[in-house]
Amino acid sequence: MAPALIILLLFALGLGTTVTLSSSHWLVAWMGLEINTLAILPLMARRHHPRAVEAATKYFLIQVTGAALLLFAACSNAWFTGEWEIKQTGHPYATTMAMMALALKLGLAPMHGWLPEVLQGLDLSIGLLLSTWQKLAPLALLMQITPPDSKLLIVLGITSTLLAGWAGLNQTQVRKILAYSSIAHLGWMVLVIQFSPTLALLALLIYTLMTCSAFLIFNMSKSTTINALGISWTKSPAIAALAPLMLLSLGGLPPLTGFMSKWLILQELTKQGLTSLATLAALSALLSLFFYLRLSYAMALTMSPNNISGASPWRLTSSKHTLPTATFTAAALLLLPLTPAITALLAQ
Repeated sequence: MAPALIILLLFALGLGTTVTLSSSHWLVAWMGLEINTLAILPLMARRHHPRAVEAATKYFLIQVTGAALLLFAACSNAWFTGEWEIKQTGHPYATTMAMMALALKLGLAPMHGWLPEVLQGLDLSIGLLLSTWQKLAPLALLMQITPPDSKLLIVLGITSTLLAGWAGLNQTQVRKILAYSSIAHLGWMVLVIQFSPTLALLALLIYTLMTCSAFLIFNMSKSTTINALGISWTKSPAIAALAPLMLLSLGGLPPLTGFMSKWLILQELTKQGLTSLATLAALSALLSLFFYLRLSYAMALTMSPNNISGASPWRLTSSKHTLPTATFTAAALLLLPLTPAITALLAQ
C-alpha cells in the first residue's frame, strides 16, 4: 500500500474518532463511528492474505451490526422522548439497547467472540490500533449514556473479566492472548465507569501504555506463538529481559504500573459498598495473571537449542525504531510511585 494512502487512512481514522468524541448529537456520533470503521478496513486487509481479508470481513459485519443497533437505539430515544442529544438518552429501552450496541463494538463479554478471531488474522501493528485507538469512541459514548445505577454495566464488566481470564488459559497464540487481555481490562473499566469516569479514563490510559509496549515488543521479536518466545533472547536480550516485567505489569502485580489501576478500582468498588464484587474482580485477575505468567516463563525461563544461526541475530545491527518501545515499556513499568499524585488529581 502506498505511503500516501496509509497517511490518508490514518487521518480518516483520527477524524472519525474526533468527530465522535466532540459530538453531542447521535447522528453525528454515529457518522464518526462509521468513518472510523471504513478507515481501518483497508489497513486490516492491506496484506491481501486470506486470514487478513477474513478478519476485515468479520470486523466489518460486527461493527455494522453494532452501528445499526446504535442508530436504532437513537431513533427509539427520539421517538419516545423527542431528544437527539446523547446526554438526553433517558428512556430505559433506548439506553439499554445503546449500551448493548456499544458493548458489541467494544468486544465486551458475552459479545466478545469476534475480537480474538479478528485480532488473530491481523499483523501486530494493526492489532495495536484495534486494541487501543478503536476503543476510544465507543467508550466515550458509553460514559455519556451510563445511568447512575446500572446493573447491566456491572454484569458486563464482571462477565468480561471472568470469561476473558478463563478463555485465555489454554491459548497458545500471542495475539489471541492479547485479545483476551483487552477484554479483561475493558471489563475492569466498565465496572467502575458509572462510579468514577475519571478513574475509568486513568485505567484506559494505563492499559494503552502497557498494550503499546506489549505489541511493540512482540512485533520487534516477530513472536506470534508461545513457543516462538523461547528464541527472543537470541534476537534481543534486553527485550527478553524487560518483556516478562511488562507482562507482569499487565497482570497487575506490584510494584509495576499495572497495579495502580486495579488497586484504585478495587478501592472505589469497596467505597461503593460492593465488597463482594471487588473480591470477585480481584479473583478474576488471578486467571489473567496465569497466562501472563505462561508468556513470562516462555520468554525468561526457556532456552532454544544452541546453534550458530539462532545465536547470531543479537550481534547484527537492528534497523527498527526502538525509542517508542523503550518509552512505552518504561511507562508500563515505572509509574506506580506517581499513584499519590494521581489520586490527588482524581479527588479534585
